[in-house]
Amino acid sequence: MFPQPMGAGPPPPLPQCPAAGEDGGARRARRRRGLQLLRPGGVMAAVGRALSWALRAGRSGPARTVSGACFLENRVQRVNIFPACFYGDSSALDTILGISREKTECALGQHPPSVSYCKAEQDNLLVHQPDEPENPKVLRVAIIGAPNAGKSTLSNKLLGRKVFPVSKKVHTTRCKARGVITEDDTQLIILDTPGLISPKKAKRHNLEKSLIHDPWDSMKHADLVLVLVDVSERWTQNRLSPQVLQCLSQFPQIPSILVMNKVDLLKRKALLLDLVTELTEGVVNGKKLKVKSTSERHSDSMRNNPLQSIQTCLSKNTSKESGYLQNASEVQRGSGSDTSCNMRASNSDHMLEGTEKAQIANHQVSRDLKNKKGWPHFQEIFMLAAINGEAVETLKKYLLMQAKPGPWEYHSRVLTSQSPQEICDDVIRGKLLEYLPQEVPYTVLQKTEMWEEGPSGELIILQNLLVQKETHVKMLIGVGGQLISRIAQEAGEDLMNIFLCDIRLKLCVKLTK
Repeated sequence: MFPQPMGAGPPPPLPQCPAAGEDGGARRARRRRGLQLLRPGGVMAAVGRALSWALRAGRSGPARTVSGACFLENRVQRVNIFPACFYGDSSALDTILGISREKTECALGQHPPSVSYCKAEQDNLLVHQPDEPENPKVLRVAIIGAPNAGKSTLSNKLLGRKVFPVSKKVHTTRCKARGVITEDDTQLIILDTPGLISPKKAKRHNLEKSLIHDPWDSMKHADLVLVLVDVSERWTQNRLSPQVLQCLSQFPQIPSILVMNKVDLLKRKALLLDLVTELTEGVVNGKKLKVKSTSERHSDSMRNNPLQSIQTCLSKNTSKESGYLQNASEVQRGSGSDTSCNMRASNSDHMLEGTEKAQIANHQVSRDLKNKKGWPHFQEIFMLAAINGEAVETLKKYLLMQAKPGPWEYHSRVLTSQSPQEICDDVIRGKLLEYLPQEVPYTVLQKTEMWEEGPSGELIILQNLLVQKETHVKMLIGVGGQLISRIAQEAGEDLMNIFLCDIRLKLCVKLTK
């Protein structure tokens, strides 16, 4: 026991751990609240380490507990978690971190909501009446691009949790999925889509029809579209794919934003200005870009800070009312948003009909589009590195500013429209694609045998991985079982971050006849 502070009454008893007969939903809610307060390396980690010192110092003022004070063991990372927040007139939180209780609660509230691992709870939340404020705003954002451009990585960074599967291989995302961002009175609905491919390629590789239809279907519901381009890919960095151009041409009334991703992997940053010119055909928001000469672009300032010089160059060539390159220091709304919104409303029926025709009859790219490299109707341009979050927050602020008055579609506690089992399958499949070579991961079938809550409230998952060749069995298990253990450990860590609960994941490799 710590020494009692002078002049204070007896210390309040610590809350006991949940009883064995406690309702499962109440226990899950208790554990989720506790884990949400303590993020790895976050505010509460520092408070927990310094809590004993603060109490020994004998500070005055009543101490109160906000959540359960039992110790929980993280079964994946093997760290002890103390999900309790002590605060008072002169608490450890105030003394050590120098912030008030109001600021603390505000900071803790910024974390994105978790996803319930109980399918019934998730389904009930999805159909629950949205808790929207008096003047709600909403924006539906479709993210399209070529395969492996970083669409799911960007979606995860915007959401704040790794909900969508990612890997270095193409076609990691197999079907459309929705992510929800709710801040204050605004709700963003992120429509993550598979990479756009041609029907001929899908038929040749025997790919699912969802890879063809889902990007087009998402465009039907979008208020704004982000076109993602991988500028680190040498052979495709200077042009939009024919399928992306075909999709944009079918929906010219939807405002489009060019997002140049993976700029951190581009060695010659001065090349970005040439790429902007080619991808936009030299036009941004109806304004012609004036490109500097080669000698001017190789000045000392360009060599010292090429990205900043490019931003300055593009900003000078467009007025504040027109589109310009967004950077971390400035965010503005596009002037054509209201006009585009009215146009979308008036042409909604035509858009739906056009989409159905495009999905069936117009997937073949016309000759005119085959000769095009860029799209001259982008309203804004962003340069970022989604994998490390560089400039993603700027893009998020811009999207929040583009939201228009309208009813919310989801409750503020909803993070994704996917079911817990779908999330689990996607996370494991992403790890398989990451670690298995060539075509092997695409042939693995996943079958969940067990999905239940353990005696201590942890989630127990047993999934069988079915393969068709014995060589694939050995490849998946790895030497001494190291590979399958690594996949299970990393997938379990990702699932723990999504569900905010302890995860016991077991993967079994089986050979199918």
